[in-house]
Amino acid sequence: MRPPPMEPATLDISLLDQSILRPGETARDALAATIASAKAAEALGYTRFWVSEHHDSPIIAGSSPEVLLAAVGAATSRIRLGSGGVMLPHYSPFKVAENFSLLSNLYPDRIDLGVGRAPGADMRAAAALAIDGQPRFDRFPQQLRTLTEALWNEGYRPRVSPAPAEKIPVWLLGTSPDSAMLAAELGLPYAIALFINPRFDPRIAAYYRSHFRPSAAQAEPRVMLAMNVLCADDSDHATAMAHAADLTYISFLRNPAAPRVCSPDEARAHRFSAEESAFVQSVSGARAVGTADTVRERVEAFGTRFGADELMAVSNTFHHRDRLRSLELLAGAFGARAA
Repeated sequence: MRPPPMEPATLDISLLDQSILRPGETARDALAATIASAKAAEALGYTRFWVSEHHDSPIIAGSSPEVLLAAVGAATSRIRLGSGGVMLPHYSPFKVAENFSLLSNLYPDRIDLGVGRAPGADMRAAAALAIDGQPRFDRFPQQLRTLTEALWNEGYRPRVSPAPAEKIPVWLLGTSPDSAMLAAELGLPYAIALFINPRFDPRIAAYYRSHFRPSAAQAEPRVMLAMNVLCADDSDHATAMAHAADLTYISFLRNPAAPRVCSPDEARAHRFSAEESAFVQSVSGARAVGTADTVRERVEAFGTRFGADELMAVSNTFHHRDRLRSLELLAGAFGARAA
């Protein structure tokens, strides 16, 4: 006998898109796939759709979240949209506030502003982005305070123009205790980038919750868990998709200037060396790969460990059809309400 179907889960589910360029594709193809994924996520009942910021990359087309979000917003009508995230040390906090305030007027009650301290590139690109050629990541806490003041304080001068349509949620993206402490101090929802730091200690999330101070835009702590999630109709194909992502990451580490995006067929044929196998083992402990039931069980276990309110899936696949199927299976596993 088949086991009874699982009851709907309590975690909200969302999606982070990185606009990956596959072999033979142009940036236009990758951005079109991002918009198609957003439309699919909305139809499947996902809570949010966020886009990333990366620079000087031959395989990632998403370098300007606010520009891409304007296009995604025009192609959708309900799903929340956000940045995962704007790398704030590169920019004027006031200008970031104006960009997202404008987005909030285009798409009211749909815009999230996720910010991070990481460069989203190597230091050469970070220097090119800095006005004076000197990136200063130590200024991030004060920049974040300025950003929230500009967005939430009506008396702030100079005034943000246009005025925000509502108090825009400002999420802090983090991989370390420092980010958790800052999010708690400023009363910000916290997105744990587990797909970047798979060794993130759950006690840091507990610290964030216990030390959270309510802010003008956030009354209660909220934890989002961003992790690699790959779902397929059979476990073998899910494993092949995961190994393709591993090979792509290994290719990037070996040759950042010219990495290869690898396919599941390449992954099936590849014999991982002892060194490669050890690397895969080190990064695979904090991801969910398999059929819908397997993925749900694993995600829920991580959600319980971290006290998470929401899952943000990072589901980079070689084939777009595999990604759409993964989104569909994940939505079904978590009882997302189809629009």
